[in-house]
Amino acid sequence: MLKKFIYIFAAIMIGVFINDSIISNSTQLQTYSLVNDIPAKKVGLVLGTSKYISNGQDNLFYIYRLNAAKELFENQKVEFLILSGDNSTNQYNEPQTMKTDLIELGIPEEKIFLDYAGFRTLDSVIRAKEIFSEDDFTIISQEFHNQRALFIANFNNINAIAFNAKDVPIKKSFRVYIREKFARVKTALDLITGVPPKFLGDKISIN
Repeated sequence: MLKKFIYIFAAIMIGVFINDSIISNSTQLQTYSLVNDIPAKKVGLVLGTSKYISNGQDNLFYIYRLNAAKELFENQKVEFLILSGDNSTNQYNEPQTMKTDLIELGIPEEKIFLDYAGFRTLDSVIRAKEIFSEDDFTIISQEFHNQRALFIANFNNINAIAFNAKDVPIKKSFRVYIREKFARVKTALDLITGVPPKFLGDKISIN
């Protein structure tokens, strides 16, 4: 019985590793870390996360993503920003929080559009196409997250590239990096089974 369990566990881990490698390798030519290298696009899609971590401290993933969005905008690599995140309750509103902070960083309000139904990365990417009618844009997040988002975009025939926000040291976010491995498995299963975004809705024009 123990030997059978070990075999099953090993098979699962091999599957996780293979899936992880496929997502990383298939998108590596679509990510950019230097602002001078990345082609200009009309729209940047900022993937949401919470502003604070569970102990109340600042979330570095959040800070670095907003800084990356600012860098792209100031260097005329994007003209508009879609801020996509979770707004599942009245007390939790990732897009609005990002908007407030980006305006404080100097981004004009009229250049910002909010996607309140970006509950998952899959939702954020597909809604950029289906709701905002954009299928050629720059995704903004950390590299590991960008790779998964690009994999979703590629599967859905969306012509996306990505700008890598500064990474958070693994010693400060080990659980995030481990969780990402399994999030990639969930992504692959969702794409294979055709799981749609939780919500779609009315079209929004960006101009």
